[in-house]
Amino acid sequence: MATELTVQHERAFLKQPHIFLNSKSATKKSIRDRRWYKDVGLGFKTPKEAIQGNYIDKKCPFTGMVSIRGRILTGVVVSAKMHRTIIVRREYLHFIPKYQRYEKRHKNLAAHVSPAFRVQEGDVVTVGQCRPLSKTVRFNVLKVSAASGASKKFAKF
Repeated sequence: MATELTVQHERAFLKQPHIFLNSKSATKKSIRDRRWYKDVGLGFKTPKEAIQGNYIDKKCPFTGMVSIRGRILTGVVVSAKMHRTIIVRREYLHFIPKYQRYEKRHKNLAAHVSPAFRVQEGDVVTVGQCRPLSKTVRFNVLKVSAASGASKKFAKF
């Protein structure tokens, strides 16, 4: 009962869409232990927390109804202050033909992070494109790498 209370923290009753909770034939314990998860493909492994955990997130690519399609991008986490959302900074070089030189530019993009991942600022994350999850979020975190040693260094070189 204690695990059920920690999962149910929203106003609506949270449940996984593929698990039927009111089965009369099965025992109550076996129903609670069942968990639905999937492989997103593209060479990304399903995290152990998604398989063994008890969180419920309908926007998670491993346990929710979100498919990854389109672009796969990599960047550095700049902000992790929002609830289940992070800001990823992608740095790149832009060529200026007149001066035959490059200038540094960057773009920030918002990405949904599943409770299966523990993300901190400075971590390198791989995100995959999905359907629009909110006004600004169109990407989902697929893999988290530890923060690199040098923080004030351009990522490409």
